[in-house]
Amino acid sequence: QERMVESGGGSVEAGGSLRLSCSASAHTFNNYRMGWFRQPPGKEREFVAYINRISSVTDYAESVKGRFTISRDTYKNTVYLYMSNLKPEDTAVYYCAALVGLGHYESSSDYRYWGQGTQVTVSS
Repeated sequence: QERMVESGGGSVEAGGSLRLSCSASAHTFNNYRMGWFRQPPGKEREFVAYINRISSVTDYAESVKGRFTISRDTYKNTVYLYMSNLKPEDTAVYYCAALVGLGHYESSSDYRYWGQGTQVTVSS
Protein backbone atom coordinates (compact mmCIF):
# COMPACT_ATOMS: atom_id res chain seq x y z
CA GLN A 1 0.00 0.00 0.00
CA GLU A 2 1.48 3.30 -1.10
CA ARG A 3 1.23 6.10 1.45
CA MET A 4 0.62 9.71 0.54
CA VAL A 5 0.18 12.59 2.93
CA GLU A 6 -1.44 15.92 2.11
CA SER A 7 -0.83 19.14 4.00
CA GLY A 8 -1.36 22.86 3.60
CA GLY A 9 -5.11 23.12 3.92
CA GLY A 10 -6.79 25.73 6.07
CA SER A 11 -9.21 28.62 6.16
CA VAL A 12 -8.80 31.66 3.95
CA GLU A 13 -10.89 34.58 2.78
CA ALA A 14 -12.11 34.83 -0.79
CA GLY A 15 -9.35 36.08 -3.05
CA GLY A 16 -6.65 34.50 -0.93
CA SER A 17 -4.15 31.77 -1.76
CA LEU A 18 -3.05 28.41 -0.39
CA ARG A 19 -0.51 25.82 -1.43
CA LEU A 20 -1.31 22.18 -0.85
CA SER A 21 1.46 19.59 -0.68
CA CYS A 22 1.29 15.84 -1.17
CA SER A 23 4.29 13.79 -0.10
CA ALA A 24 4.72 10.26 -1.43
CA SER A 25 7.30 7.51 -1.43
CA ALA A 26 9.97 7.69 -4.09
CA HIS A 27 8.45 4.61 -5.76
CA THR A 28 5.05 6.26 -5.99
CA PHE A 29 6.38 9.54 -7.12
CA ASN A 30 8.67 8.24 -9.82
CA ASN A 31 6.28 5.72 -11.32
CA TYR A 32 2.83 7.23 -11.20
CA ARG A 33 0.95 10.07 -12.71
CA MET A 34 -0.62 12.27 -10.06
CA GLY A 35 -3.87 14.11 -9.63
CA TRP A 36 -5.75 16.33 -7.22
CA PHE A 37 -9.43 15.87 -6.53
CA ARG A 38 -11.82 17.59 -4.16
CA GLN A 39 -15.09 16.78 -2.48
CA PRO A 40 -17.28 19.75 -1.60
CA PRO A 41 -19.74 19.35 1.28
CA GLY A 42 -22.63 17.11 0.25
CA LYS A 43 -21.28 16.57 -3.26
CA GLU A 44 -19.40 13.96 -5.26
CA ARG A 45 -15.64 13.90 -5.49
CA GLU A 46 -14.48 15.85 -8.55
CA PHE A 47 -11.33 16.20 -10.63
CA VAL A 48 -9.23 19.31 -10.05
CA ALA A 49 -5.79 18.92 -11.64
CA TYR A 50 -3.44 16.40 -13.23
CA ILE A 51 0.28 16.12 -13.91
CA ASN A 52 2.16 13.39 -15.71
CA ARG A 53 5.34 11.70 -14.46
CA ILE A 54 7.77 14.12 -16.07
CA SER A 55 5.71 17.30 -15.64
CA SER A 56 5.36 17.76 -19.39
CA VAL A 57 1.57 17.53 -19.33
CA THR A 58 -0.87 19.18 -16.96
CA ASP A 59 -4.60 19.68 -17.10
CA TYR A 60 -7.24 21.33 -14.96
CA ALA A 61 -10.94 21.38 -14.37
CA GLU A 62 -12.56 24.33 -16.11
CA SER A 63 -13.62 25.78 -12.78
CA VAL A 64 -10.01 26.22 -11.62
CA LYS A 65 -8.16 27.01 -14.84
CA GLY A 66 -6.10 30.16 -14.52
CA ARG A 67 -6.30 30.05 -10.72
CA PHE A 68 -4.72 26.73 -9.73
CA THR A 69 -1.30 25.34 -10.69
CA ILE A 70 -0.12 21.77 -10.22
CA SER A 71 3.57 20.93 -10.05
CA ARG A 72 5.86 18.21 -8.76
CA ASP A 73 9.30 18.26 -7.17
CA THR A 74 11.33 15.18 -8.00
CA TYR A 75 13.89 15.73 -5.26
CA LYS A 76 11.25 16.07 -2.55
CA ASN A 77 8.86 13.41 -3.89
CA THR A 78 6.11 15.98 -3.52
CA VAL A 79 3.24 17.19 -5.65
CA TYR A 80 1.90 20.68 -5.10
CA LEU A 81 -1.36 22.45 -5.85
CA TYR A 82 -1.02 26.21 -5.71
CA MET A 83 -4.44 27.82 -5.44
CA SER A 84 -4.97 31.53 -5.94
CA ASN A 85 -7.98 33.84 -6.15
CA LEU A 86 -9.88 31.33 -4.06
CA LYS A 87 -13.65 31.41 -4.07
CA PRO A 88 -16.20 30.10 -1.53
CA GLU A 89 -17.13 27.38 -4.03
CA ASP A 90 -13.57 26.02 -3.73
CA THR A 91 -14.40 24.90 -0.19
CA ALA A 92 -13.86 21.15 -0.07
CA VAL A 93 -11.69 18.35 1.19
CA TYR A 94 -8.79 18.08 -1.23
CA TYR A 95 -7.15 14.75 -2.04
CA CYS A 96 -4.04 13.81 -3.96
CA ALA A 97 -4.00 10.50 -5.76
CA ALA A 98 -1.72 8.29 -7.81
CA LEU A 99 -2.84 7.05 -11.20
CA VAL A 100 -1.60 3.59 -12.07
CA GLY A 101 -1.52 2.25 -15.61
CA LEU A 102 -3.48 3.64 -18.53
CA GLY A 103 -6.47 5.05 -16.72
CA HIS A 104 -8.01 8.39 -17.63
CA TYR A 105 -6.81 11.13 -15.36
CA GLU A 106 -10.22 12.76 -14.89
CA SER A 107 -11.74 9.57 -13.53
CA SER A 108 -11.34 9.10 -9.81
CA SER A 109 -12.03 5.37 -10.12
CA ASP A 110 -8.84 4.97 -12.18
CA TYR A 111 -6.64 6.19 -9.33
CA ARG A 112 -5.28 3.48 -7.06
CA TYR A 113 -3.71 5.30 -4.13
CA TRP A 114 -5.16 8.22 -2.19
CA GLY A 115 -4.10 10.53 0.58
CA GLN A 116 -6.26 11.17 3.62
CA GLY A 117 -7.41 14.59 2.44
CA THR A 118 -6.94 18.12 3.69
CA GLN A 119 -9.72 20.63 4.34
CA VAL A 120 -9.82 23.94 2.50
CA THR A 121 -12.42 26.48 3.62
CA VAL A 122 -12.92 29.75 1.77
CA SER A 123 -15.09 32.40 3.40
CA SER A 124 -16.80 35.22 1.54
